[in-house]
Amino acid sequence: MTVLAIIGQILVILGAAIFVAAGIGLHRLKDPYTRTSSVATAAGLGVAFIVAGCLFMDPDLSSTVKAVIAIFLQLVTSAVGGMAIARAAVLSGHRFMKGTDTGELDGAEMGEPDPSQD
Repeated sequence: MTVLAIIGQILVILGAAIFVAAGIGLHRLKDPYTRTSSVATAAGLGVAFIVAGCLFMDPDLSSTVKAVIAIFLQLVTSAVGGMAIARAAVLSGHRFMKGTDTGELDGAEMGEPDPSQD
């Protein structure tokens, strides 16, 4: 077994552990906002680690190009998707967890600029 294969397996296991942590977070976290954060983080980092691990186990120029594109797109889309889901939860009126500071949302409509910040 080569050093690259060992590094690849460690990265895959690390990515899987991130998904396990996100699954535990879905069960334990109380509101949709923290759950969304858990899932978006797992989607971005977990998939990135797994793809990078697979790349280390089978290094090749075409695989490298595909992996870099896949990791970049996954990181970008998971962040955007997480924010879209959280925004939808705000607009649908889901309550925040007790103790969450929602001062910036008081009286503000989503999607409209705040005139006091001009």
